[in-house]
Amino acid sequence: MTRWLDSLGRGIVGYCAAAGDTILLALRALGHIDGALRKFPEILGHMYAYGIRTLPVTAVVGLFFGAILALQTGLALDLYGQVEVVGIVVTAGMCREMGPFIAALVLSSTVGSGMAAEIGTMKVSEEVDALEIMAIDPVRFLVMPRLVALMLVCPILTILVDFLGVVGGLVVAVTQLGVSQHVYLEQAIEALRYERTFWEWPKDVYTGLAKAVVFGFTIGAVGLAAGMRASGGALGVGRAVRNAVVNCLLLIIIFSYYLTWAFYG
Repeated sequence: MTRWLDSLGRGIVGYCAAAGDTILLALRALGHIDGALRKFPEILGHMYAYGIRTLPVTAVVGLFFGAILALQTGLALDLYGQVEVVGIVVTAGMCREMGPFIAALVLSSTVGSGMAAEIGTMKVSEEVDALEIMAIDPVRFLVMPRLVALMLVCPILTILVDFLGVVGGLVVAVTQLGVSQHVYLEQAIEALRYERTFWEWPKDVYTGLAKAVVFGFTIGAVGLAAGMRASGGALGVGRAVRNAVVNCLLLIIIFSYYLTWAFYG
């Protein structure tokens, strides 16, 4: 029993230390955000790499998730004779929640893990130490451009997922639920007209994009911090990748709930 409690205590302390290290790294990166314009070509290169790497998977997942959402909700709505409003359900669900959530999950499992492996390899091969010896801040040189790139890429992929999800729902509504294309699109547009409070933007759209920015920041901070903490050769890099993916998924789910509560609660 004592050994179990000791192991549990060490695990909690280690997790808290890692969380504090991640927060400090993120704050240090934000402190260098004024240099983002000078590094914009590098940031643009990272955005291109991250977006192209995840584009096929994101497109397929978004399309089929919209189709699944339309099919499941359409069958339930048909029991009450309200299948025509499936366009509202799909559009609101994708823009509010599932669009940023899907984009963040894809980015965390591909880009987040890749960044942890890249930075972790640089850390264990002492390339990060070499930068410090040359008086180059690794946070400004390595962390900040990648973090900003992810914060910009995640909303862009979210817009793509939203669009493809609505298209997938349209295909299912027309071919399997008997809803006309005109009625579906009319209901989808009506869902976006429901509430406009920020520069006349639909609330469902800008809340989803705000979530995407937070998710992108979270993925970047967790993945980069895991890489910077890597030690112990190839085994340590693998451990950093695993921790980055697991922690990203947990934080995305937790933040998704609290952001929804903050915007709609």
